[in-house]
Amino acid sequence: MKRITQLGLVAAAAFVCAPATARNFTPEDLVQLNRLGGSAVTADGGTLIFSMSETDLDANGRHSDLWMIDLREPAAAPERWRASADADESSPAFSADGSAVYYLSDRSGSSQVWRAPLGEGDAVQVTNVAADVAGFSISPGGDRIAIWFDEARDCLDVSCPDDTGAEQAGSGRSYDEIFVRHWSSWNDGTQSRLVTFAMENGVATGEGAVVSRPLNGDTPSRPFGGGEEIAWHPSGASLFFALRESGPAEPTSTDLDIYRVSADGSSAPELLTADNDALDSLPTPSPDGRYLAYVAMARPGYESDRTVLHLRDLITGETRALTENWDRSVQGIAWAQDLQSLWLVAKEGLDTAIFRYVLAQGTIERITGAGSIGSLSPQADGSLMVSMASALAPSDLYRLSPDGQMQQLTNVNGARLADIEMPVREEFSFEGANGDTVYGQIFRPADLAEGEQVPVALFVHGGPQGSFSNSWSYRWNPAAMAAQGYAAVTIDFHGSTGYGQAFTDSINNDWGGKPLRDLQLGLAAVLEANPWMDGERLCALGASYGGYMMNWIAGNWADRFDCLVNHAGIFDLRQFYYSTEELWFPEQDFGGPYFDREDAYERWNPVHHVENWQTPMLVIHGERDFRIPYTQSLAAFTALQRQGIASELLIFPDENHWVLTPQNSLQWHRTVYDWVARWTAAEEAREEE
Repeated sequence: MKRITQLGLVAAAAFVCAPATARNFTPEDLVQLNRLGGSAVTADGGTLIFSMSETDLDANGRHSDLWMIDLREPAAAPERWRASADADESSPAFSADGSAVYYLSDRSGSSQVWRAPLGEGDAVQVTNVAADVAGFSISPGGDRIAIWFDEARDCLDVSCPDDTGAEQAGSGRSYDEIFVRHWSSWNDGTQSRLVTFAMENGVATGEGAVVSRPLNGDTPSRPFGGGEEIAWHPSGASLFFALRESGPAEPTSTDLDIYRVSADGSSAPELLTADNDALDSLPTPSPDGRYLAYVAMARPGYESDRTVLHLRDLITGETRALTENWDRSVQGIAWAQDLQSLWLVAKEGLDTAIFRYVLAQGTIERITGAGSIGSLSPQADGSLMVSMASALAPSDLYRLSPDGQMQQLTNVNGARLADIEMPVREEFSFEGANGDTVYGQIFRPADLAEGEQVPVALFVHGGPQGSFSNSWSYRWNPAAMAAQGYAAVTIDFHGSTGYGQAFTDSINNDWGGKPLRDLQLGLAAVLEANPWMDGERLCALGASYGGYMMNWIAGNWADRFDCLVNHAGIFDLRQFYYSTEELWFPEQDFGGPYFDREDAYERWNPVHHVENWQTPMLVIHGERDFRIPYTQSLAAFTALQRQGIASELLIFPDENHWVLTPQNSLQWHRTVYDWVARWTAAEEAREEE
């Protein structure tokens, strides 16, 4: 008999009490939820400004405004601040004296930094560069601003006019080195550059300095790097930034390095992490300017290696690893006000929590409980401003007091969720592959009647070094599936994060081995322990590696499921290797390039088991997906159709590896839910169909 350990029910994180007429959560609800953005608090802790985006279904987009809350009034409601119907505002930051707010706005026709008094007074444009500003940071003294934006590599000025419309003989793009496309964009000859300007009266002045020059690379890193990779020294005389050198080696390199450069660009950037050929990032100087905390990986080319907290003495250059003996990956860093400890964000099990690292003792203490921390910002009174979400609640802002009490500050979806009863979430564990303990989650419909049985939806996460976690998702949301009347099950199989580096590493060269065994054992365990689950009506769903697993299941567990949903899944590992962009990913997981490790790739290649396929499959992909090109899904669909297996193909011409636009997201959810409902309907309903 398989052992299953129940870890307890976790009630929905209620923003308001659900009324007696509560209804279930729908895809329309999911798509139209407000989304929390950046935030800032005055030094006295009295005023909070945050950005929030709202969905406009008719326009198939989202609009972002700034909101203000008076934290000195316990019952104060947020008010829209400096809103414009024709412009988006985001990324607020207070001036040093708290009298003004800097923020991004596109009201001038491009994204630029603006500044406005907290009270009455007109907003003024702070920057005016030819490119769209992606982010900014004000120096501690307020006398300089750093901005970053994409610009042509050959632009010798701070910023150059866009000449992409210039006439040329043809539309072809020519390349003479690898990395011709990344994530969802072809290489257009631009790089993300870091520029600083002097500030006078709160406005950028002078010609500015490209402080990331003459380095050849992106800062912040593409496609997902941001302000966490850039930091001012407390003196304001210099900045730290992370950058990976571009060139032919970039697709196989994870060597993100940390540099220090003078604020005015008068000296060339100084490389601080030359001794490490793996990732170095999250530069976080101490408030007194003596030390630089940062994270580093040890293994070059491995994007899922453990990130260890390091500390560099900026005077002597001495560097030491602080969390080498702590088997967790640090995702965020902040200094405590007293300089005696550091706040760390790290994933542990299904949660992403805040930990306190005490420098003198080298001890680590977990501070927060269930849920997932997204950001943290120390405040003058010793408290922390954090964003937090869970699998049943999207992100809101909280204040974590020095004594560990968590106070909710925002409720950005309170009105939208007021009449909704969310599913019930449960964590479980079982004995998985190799006898190891494996964890997962169950989401039960809120309106499940006593004695009722519902079909099961098994969600398989991507990565593969990832997790569904106790966190919110706007794309793959097991709670939203459960609200449709299913038992939604997730399993953190071997290779998942949050359980130690050895567990994460265990999927390398074993893509279809232990992970599949974990899914088989975990599904059997939850069905045995939960008689309300109907194990005869069962579908599996997954994206990216989860989509790969759908193709693998189709050939290696062919008789278990009534249907499969394969989003952006790998069908042929050989073709995938030669067409993906970040080559460090397959080369790490399979031990090298395909031509040197053919046997390793082919051992776990789904294409070799197509003759066993028999399960109906929905295949979905975005044409702008360059991580796993959409031809992988075309191939899977061909294999299904030529064998007469019930199948559908849904292609989004304007989406990448993810489905992001509101109307496309609705179409995705409706198509997926219709497909699963069709194949998990009760027997009599299938006969009628």
